[in-house]
Amino acid sequence: MDKFDVIIAGAGTGGSLAARTVAEAGFRVCFLDRKKRADIGKKVCGDAIGRHHFSNLGLKEPTSDEVECFMEGVEIYSPDQKTSYVVKGEELYGFVLNRHRFGQRLITEAEDAGAVLYDQTQVLDPILEAERVCGVKTKNLKTQSEKTLRGSLVIEASGFMAALRKKLPPNLGIDRTVDNQDVEACYREIRSLNRALDDKTLCQIYLNQTTTPGGYYWVFPKKGNRVNVGLGVAMVKGFPRPKDQLYQHVLSQPLFAGSSIIEGGAWYVPTRRPLNSMVGNGVLVVGDAACQVNPIHGGGIGPSMIGGKLAGETAVKALQEGILTREALWEYNTRYISDYGAKQAGLEVFRILLQSVSDEDLNYGMHHRLLTEEDLLKASLGDDIHFSITEKARRVFKGLKNITFLRKLRNTSKLIREVKSWYQNYPSSPAGFEKWKTRTDELFKKTLDQLTK
Repeated sequence: MDKFDVIIAGAGTGGSLAARTVAEAGFRVCFLDRKKRADIGKKVCGDAIGRHHFSNLGLKEPTSDEVECFMEGVEIYSPDQKTSYVVKGEELYGFVLNRHRFGQRLITEAEDAGAVLYDQTQVLDPILEAERVCGVKTKNLKTQSEKTLRGSLVIEASGFMAALRKKLPPNLGIDRTVDNQDVEACYREIRSLNRALDDKTLCQIYLNQTTTPGGYYWVFPKKGNRVNVGLGVAMVKGFPRPKDQLYQHVLSQPLFAGSSIIEGGAWYVPTRRPLNSMVGNGVLVVGDAACQVNPIHGGGIGPSMIGGKLAGETAVKALQEGILTREALWEYNTRYISDYGAKQAGLEVFRILLQSVSDEDLNYGMHHRLLTEEDLLKASLGDDIHFSITEKARRVFKGLKNITFLRKLRNTSKLIREVKSWYQNYPSSPAGFEKWKTRTDELFKKTLDQLTK
């Protein structure tokens, strides 16, 4: 049995940054991952991240060999592809990463700070004593031997599958499950085209409920003639197989004629607000396991790094004070919610709108600019949106058989403001949490009722 101050389940972006943060403070920390060390960082992912995350977190920007392309913005296409918006802004400027090399760098930085990596190690179960997490049971995938690791604090960063979170007892106050309607099933390939994209500074996103019900498909540039192409669909009842949709509706387009696959794979992304609470006695939850993902475009690299850094800092403070209760760790909730969680909540409202709008209404709305580049930029940043529902817009919409889109736009802007305002009331301690959670559930039920019916 090995003893650490902090045990971290997962060596992705969130887990690695948490490990580095704790190790730099002089505490004994280990982080675990199922993959071989040389393979950590290889992940089915969109690979894009905004530059602002590095400056905000005080991190070194990706080096030249960690960057595939520099990104200036996003081009968003209507379902019929007759209208496209180019959305640019400081927070959309960034990088399309070589995800593997970037992941390897984060691991090395954590190890250089003193963190111990257990690769090819599966987390089996949390260890609990006196209603507190105090370690994990693990299996070495090379030898099949099992080992118990004990720690003063455990950080769950095992990704969407949430190996530990799903096994935590309810009395710790952390939601163990996520509704399928809040999850995107995705399939992505790296392909080599016959020629490079005309513009390699824009990430292309295509909205189409027929091809990608509840989601979208994308074409992101990479070095040379390569592209990252994939799609996601909402995991509602009867959802189509993402790989089939990609091959039937996307790879059949002229752009991909004669292209060849380099690699491909499937994964799942939570596209909702963060867990209502991400802390319990002796445990913190980070990254996809905590639903720390942008609900609109599914980007999780930046939010998981925010979560990892904040969780690491919270762990350091708790260890220094010698108090590892839910109350002592609650600061992680309040800091993440105020920094990024409130933005996620507003973006979830906008995601529900996009999932409920028909292709016909979206084509019409984009063509007549009832949605504008500024609206989409503000939405992507989690800012308040004030749709310009003018008399001219009403006259334009008289030609439609169904004018529900107009009403949904109006309701969406109100709901985003209401949700974000409520998230500013996140409780400063567990004492007010149940009341806050009840009201939050009511707000999102109202959102679904107003935008999906």
